[in-house]
Order: sequence, then C-alpha cells, then structure tokens
Amino acid sequence: MRGTNRRARTAGLVIGALVTGLTACTGGAGGDRADQGRKAGQAVTKACADGTFTWSHVTERDRLTGVSGPERLGRGGGALQNPVRRAHTPSPSVRADGPAPPAAEILFSLGKRTGEIDSDARTLAEAGGDTWSFTDVRQPAPELDDDRVTPRAAGEFVQYAGVREVSADFRYTCPDGRTVSGHARNWTVDLAGLTDCDERPDSALAREVTRRSCA
Repeated sequence: MRGTNRRARTAGLVIGALVTGLTACTGGAGGDRADQGRKAGQAVTKACADGTFTWSHVTERDRLTGVSGPERLGRGGGALQNPVRRAHTPSPSVRADGPAPPAAEILFSLGKRTGEIDSDARTLAEAGGDTWSFTDVRQPAPELDDDRVTPRAAGEFVQYAGVREVSADFRYTCPDGRTVSGHARNWTVDLAGLTDCDERPDSALAREVTRRSCA
C-alpha cells in the first residue's frame, strides 16, 4: 500500500434550506369547514430559531468513491493508464421528521460537534459572514482522476479515490419543549491513493480496493 491521503479539497458555500411543513385544521360546518381547510393548507409550522442540538451516533468512515483496474508495471514503474471508475457518489444529506432549522444550520452544528468547524458562534447565522464548505448541502462529489499517483517501482497497481464521511443523528429541542429528530451527513476529506496488489493492504479502504480490483 503506497501513497495514500494525497490531498484534501473542499467546495464553496451554498446555503440550502430544509423546511418541513405541518398543517392542521379543525372542523366546522358547510362553507366554514371548506374555508378552514384552505387556511390550514396555507399554514406552515416553522422551526424555532433558538433551539438546542443534541447529537448521537456520530460516525466517521472512509468511503471508496472510485477505483481503477490493475496494471502490471516493470522495473522503475511509470504512469498508470487505466481510468478511475466511479464506485460511490458522496453527497450531503439532511433529513428531519418535522419543522427544522435550515440544512446549513444543522450541518454547522454537526461540524462543530465533530471538530470540522472551529467557531465560537452558536449558529451559522451568528458566524459573522464566515463560510465553511461543510455546511454546503450542494457540495459536489470530488473528481476521480485528479492528482494521479505515479509508482516508481515494479508491481501490480490500482489507483483509487475516496472521501471521509461524517454522519450522526440529531435532536433539536425548542425552549417550549417541542423537539425534532433527524439525521445529517456530509464528507470532509478528498483522498487519493495507490495500492500494490503484491503487498498486504494496511487500511480498510485499501482492503476494499484489493477485493474489488486485485485478482
């Protein structure tokens, strides 16, 4: 196993919103009931702005996003020619079972919880214009063929790419006692590496590469 974790790359901030609407109506009679139904359909329960996040089941793991076929090189190595094929497309995700803050705010809280974001601000809105790619719900998956590694020795090599994903469950509690539960996920590090099929893999990611591509 050679040349792992060659790069780290992030994307710019685009704040996405997550709003889940809840409607309710009480019955009257005749026209009153129809009018109440229309009004209820227009009503949207919004998340409180001053709630507190509690995080649980926080996990970080490396995910393989692309892998090439194996190539046998002779003495002195050389450039690899096989393309890296997509194995997984990482994407930010925020889900909630009720009215919740914007997705960017949820990811901001998760980023602070995991140490990905270093800020004294309580919320993203209070961060004074600072931005973090981790809060971008539209962050694209990294390219696969950037920063290819060139082996300098003989062997049977496989090029691969990966990311480090962070995910967790959350509970958002409002001052009046209302709660919303959900799950959030994003990726933090763009990885590139090279595995020699003739050597013992030394990481979970390299072992997956070996299972996929080495005979």
